[in-house]
Amino acid sequence: MFTVSQTSRAWFIDRARQAREERLVQKERERAAIGIQAHVRSFLCRSRLQREIRREIDEFFKVDGSGSSKRSALCVFKIARKLLFLFRIKEDNERFEKLCCCILSSMDAENDPKVWYVSLALSKDLTLLWIKQIKDILRYCCELLGQLKPEILQDSKLITLYLTMLVTFTDTSTWKILRVKGESLRPAMNHICANIMGHLNQHGFYSVLQILLTRGLARPRPCLSKGTLTAAFSLALRPVIAAQFSDNLIRPFLIHIMSVPALVTHLSTVTPERLTVLESHDMLRKFITFLRDKDRCRDVCESLEGCHTLCLMGNLLHLGSLSPRVLEEETDGFVSLLTQMLCYCQKYVSQKKSNLTHWHPVLGWFSQSVDYGLNESMPLITKQLQFLWGVPLIRIFFNDILSKKLLESQEPAHAQPASPQNVLPVKNLLKRAFQKSASVRNILKPVGGKCVDSVEVQKVCNICVLYQTSLTTLTQIRLQILTGLTYLDDLLPKLWAFICELGPHGGLKLFLECLNNDTEESKQLLAMLMLFCDCSRHLITILDDIEVYEEQISFKLEELVTISSFLNSFMFKMIWDGIVENAKGETLELFQSVHGWLMSPLPHSGGRERPRQDKMKKQALGKME
Repeated sequence: MFTVSQTSRAWFIDRARQAREERLVQKERERAAIGIQAHVRSFLCRSRLQREIRREIDEFFKVDGSGSSKRSALCVFKIARKLLFLFRIKEDNERFEKLCCCILSSMDAENDPKVWYVSLALSKDLTLLWIKQIKDILRYCCELLGQLKPEILQDSKLITLYLTMLVTFTDTSTWKILRVKGESLRPAMNHICANIMGHLNQHGFYSVLQILLTRGLARPRPCLSKGTLTAAFSLALRPVIAAQFSDNLIRPFLIHIMSVPALVTHLSTVTPERLTVLESHDMLRKFITFLRDKDRCRDVCESLEGCHTLCLMGNLLHLGSLSPRVLEEETDGFVSLLTQMLCYCQKYVSQKKSNLTHWHPVLGWFSQSVDYGLNESMPLITKQLQFLWGVPLIRIFFNDILSKKLLESQEPAHAQPASPQNVLPVKNLLKRAFQKSASVRNILKPVGGKCVDSVEVQKVCNICVLYQTSLTTLTQIRLQILTGLTYLDDLLPKLWAFICELGPHGGLKLFLECLNNDTEESKQLLAMLMLFCDCSRHLITILDDIEVYEEQISFKLEELVTISSFLNSFMFKMIWDGIVENAKGETLELFQSVHGWLMSPLPHSGGRERPRQDKMKKQALGKME
């Protein structure tokens, strides 16, 4: 009997628990149903409200576009608030376009302050609301600009519209209200514009301009009109100028604007007035001052990566070619920033193809991701990079060397055409070519006397490091660089004379000491020697017999003998000390440069050399050995 009672009790408790759980589930169902119904009613209500608001907006623009009188600024403000309240880019892009047209039309009205949209900024009750509204409108303009394609005609018209909105409300120069109300309001209005530009910068203003400029200019023929390009570049400059060229705004300007492929080239072609603005604000000097700092330059390069770092470098070089006076005054800083950019790219340059490398038309195999969208603009970028080894920049960079005269007691004989009337006897030719007379330059051998840590030597070393780095980084245009560096006939002989003067005892001993020193100073001196070897080797291989043995272009034969003896001793020291390969077993570039010079073939004239030239060549070879 006791067992039956316990069983009944357990059954009763279980029934009560199940009933309680069912009641809880039922309550949850009712609560969920009420929540779903509330969300549905809310959605339906919002949808109905949005339809009504959109219908009202459409009616407003329909009436406004039917040729009726101008709407007041307050009406435009109210309809804009309603549009922004429910704005969705995909659904309301046409309405937003009409709103922008309406606002710009109100700004063009003559002598009617109530129509001017900007007049609401003077209302005490609406100033803050108006500022917030124009910020939102301009922010949506930026978002839409980032989605448009300049090559499409309809998109091109919208780009012009939205750029006009940005241009109009980020500068007070076109505001007619200031003519009516007085210039005393201009400082306050300028402050509002600065506030608007700061808001846009926080929401990716420069990124949008970069996308727009890249889409329009990264192609063989730009698809941006003069007005569009002028507006976009003017907008990019305004925050920088308003902030008085602070570092916080120069950095995004360099990263997003100056890295646009061949931007300076297109500006100089389409709208050269913008370059005049850059020059009037001395922007190149400010760029050099900002980027010469290693930390800032590395930060900019890491933000851009290799491909766009080359674009920035090309624009800076083109800008420098247009401002030679600035380069003469800021040579050290300009050389420093170019070297840092090339060194950053060089870290990712590979000698062979692998699964981790990509092909770049200037850098070769590159271990960073490559933006193939830049391929169409690569010829223009390469043309900009060519300014680095162009004659004007070489004269500016090597001015300290080129300004000096090689010591001679008389001028070297000028080249004369080889004709039967002026061909001298072989005996006289040999005598003229090999005798050590007063016509031979005094600086032929390492004589020493120039302090290595002097400002002049450090400057030349830095320049040589720049060009040597360009040779090892821009692998696909290496021959162009060598040809440019050897264009001036007097650069290499004067560089050799400079090398001979280094150190207390002359260049040979100094460079031999540098082999066993792992200091930055030694690396720079060896880079100078490498650059001389690479350039002079390139020059010798492209000259023919007449140019080398008779005209003696760039180098006299006695100098070639001295150089070969110098490099021969230097290479022997490298081999003797085992300084030929690095830790990875790869041949050092220094050894390759010196060995390549010594093993370079002597020039020939393609089977057209005369017997007397053969004899001169043999005697010259014998003397070099």
